[in-house]
Amino acid sequence: MAGAGRPLISVHPDELKFTFELEKHSHCDLEVVNNTEGHVAFKVKTTSPKKYFVRPNSCTIPPQGSCQVRVTLQAQQEYPPDMQCKDKFLLQSTILLSDTDGKELPPDTFSKGGGRLVEECRLGVVYIFPSSPQEKSGEEAFRSSIQSSDDDTSLALQRMKDERDAAVRRAQLFQKDIDMMKTQIQRRSGRGFSFMWALAVAFVGVMIGFMLAFLYPSPSAE
Repeated sequence: MAGAGRPLISVHPDELKFTFELEKHSHCDLEVVNNTEGHVAFKVKTTSPKKYFVRPNSCTIPPQGSCQVRVTLQAQQEYPPDMQCKDKFLLQSTILLSDTDGKELPPDTFSKGGGRLVEECRLGVVYIFPSSPQEKSGEEAFRSSIQSSDDDTSLALQRMKDERDAAVRRAQLFQKDIDMMKTQIQRRSGRGFSFMWALAVAFVGVMIGFMLAFLYPSPSAE
């Protein structure tokens, strides 16, 4: 039998860790070890039976033997808050008077009545992010896309500045032509320079300034 203070079974690891990825299954393997010189039966329970597959969920272990249990987390559609999981697992164990020879355990195997010794072992659940090369490649691609977007933005801003400068130069040339025409007309007309023509020239100048201010505002601090 088990030594004084020694549990009937040992479970390794002492918590279930699942690599959490959306819409993908994940599993964690447990090793259940019989610490006694007799046959021990165990059963696995969970607070969230719809989320997990446990195979086997009950078994009989021979003296000093062990059993492998695979717990599978079914594919999930969303991440839990802060990647924290409150699910718990409970392993109940009890000593059998004889081997069951692969037969199903009686329904009252883990009942605590009648002086039967039933021990309980509780395990927590931890979700972890994947750290595969594919995930790293995806992260690098994401960073590369951000850098490419920044480069495209810089090129677009430079093109806008070039177009603004070209428009300013065209406006300056146009203004110079207007000034030349004004000078020629003044020379031809002398003091009889038309007041209406002066208004027209002034109006053209104002429109040019308004057009530049509207289409090409001064850039903010770069």
